[in-house]
Amino acid sequence: MGRFSMANTDARFDRIVTAVLRAVEGFGLVLILIGTVFAIGLQAREVVLAGTVGVKDILLMFIYLEIITMVGLYFSSGKLPLRYTLYIAMVAIARYIILGMKEMGGWTIVALTCSILVLGLTTLALRYADTKLPGDHL
Repeated sequence: MGRFSMANTDARFDRIVTAVLRAVEGFGLVLILIGTVFAIGLQAREVVLAGTVGVKDILLMFIYLEIITMVGLYFSSGKLPLRYTLYIAMVAIARYIILGMKEMGGWTIVALTCSILVLGLTTLALRYADTKLPGDHL
C-alpha cells in the first residue's frame, strides 16, 4: 500500500509552480516580442512617411533591436542577461538627451550623462565578472 509522502507532494508542487512560471515568462516574452516588432513597423512607417531618418529614429530602432536580442537570448539560454537591459537604458537616456537637449538645463544634462557613465561602468563590472570570476553570474 502506498504511503503518503510530504516530500513527494512538495516536489510535485514545486515542479508544477516552476512549469507555470516558465509558461507565464514565455507568454510575457512573446507579447514583448510581438509588441516590439509592431513598434518597429510603426517606426519604419513613420520614417518612410517623413522621408527622413534622424538620430532619434536610429536610436529608437536600436533599442527595439536590443529588446529583440534580449528576448532571443532568453529563449536560447533560459537566462535574461542583465547587461542588455543596461545597454537599452544607456541608449534610452542618450535618446532622451538628444530629443530634449534644448529644453534641459546644464545640470540635468550632466546628471543624465553621469547616469550613462554609471550604467557603463556597471556593464563593465558585469562583463569582468563573467569573464574572470568562476560561477554563474547575472
